[in-house]
Amino acid sequence: MGPTMEIAVLGGGNGSIAAAADLTLNGHIVKYWRRDKKKIKELKAANNIIHLKDFNGVKEVKIPTVSSDIAKVIKGVDLIVCPIPATGQLDLAKIVVPFLENNQVVLLPPGSFGSWLFAKSQHHIKKNINVCYAESGTLPYLARLNGTNTIAITTRATRLPTGVFPQKNKDRALSIIKKAYPSVEDCGDILSAALMNAGPIIHPPLIIMNAGPIEHFDYWDIHNEGTQPAIRNVTTALDNERIKIRKTLGYTSHHFPLADHYDNSREEWMYGNVAHEKLIDSGDWREKLILKEHRYMREDIEIGLALMVSIAKWANVSTPVAEGLLNLGSSVCEINFSEKGRSLKNLNIENYSISQLKEILDNGFK
Repeated sequence: MGPTMEIAVLGGGNGSIAAAADLTLNGHIVKYWRRDKKKIKELKAANNIIHLKDFNGVKEVKIPTVSSDIAKVIKGVDLIVCPIPATGQLDLAKIVVPFLENNQVVLLPPGSFGSWLFAKSQHHIKKNINVCYAESGTLPYLARLNGTNTIAITTRATRLPTGVFPQKNKDRALSIIKKAYPSVEDCGDILSAALMNAGPIIHPPLIIMNAGPIEHFDYWDIHNEGTQPAIRNVTTALDNERIKIRKTLGYTSHHFPLADHYDNSREEWMYGNVAHEKLIDSGDWREKLILKEHRYMREDIEIGLALMVSIAKWANVSTPVAEGLLNLGSSVCEINFSEKGRSLKNLNIENYSISQLKEILDNGFK
């Protein structure tokens, strides 16, 4: 555990609640925010206590500050952690950015290039302060809520590839983030980090190729019986396309191939060895899935995979597997994810050359 910091944790999902509890348990002074005032009131009624369940058992963790007042939560903190779904990043950026202070670091784990949305929001409102934005390749936790205020952490990330915007300030930003998450590794700029995001690789084959069982059964463990050799083959092919994009854009290894996640004899992946087995054994992912609404569809395909396909086209890289899964997701949801999802076109980036974009990623907006 690094030196104590003041850290704001934002959001009400599994990752945010896990971060608030775990960072507090590790000795940091956590200020926890979510916009749902009813849920904040309920947590305050429980004396700010979250029950954290992991391999050590269950601990009561009292969060120092719990509030739906964003200005109060952000004021004076060193690090702002936003482990929210990518679907909420733009709205959160508009809420957070006006209250940011000089030298703060904002971390989105993972990002799907969401850190660009935050940086662009700051540039748009002409807020001239020195803030770093970062995103990582996955959540720091595999976690699920068990009831109202109990968060079960199955495992923690042991390697967390993270990119920083602007990259010229990466040393300062990463040194702050590492105090909270020592497993952080430098992976370059935020486009490199976006192409480290594991969600748009693991989850699209699982949600699309398990569509029948998901709609048929009341409960389905997408990571257990849903992970079969045929689906793994598609995941590997999709991951190879991701790595091909990274290489074309000049990003060097380590690329964190997903094969490492499933094979314990290979190099350690982001969640360490036997993480997949721990996830299955926990039983926490045997749940009712609503196909068209699930975040594997609306976050990992509509946002993450749509972004990856648009980057591939921009870089002139062929990605037939990614495009096929994106089109199937669009058909299932009856929405054109290529048009409506996150893309370089919708981010107003597609007309930049690779060198022009990398200049901005390295040095920030003029």
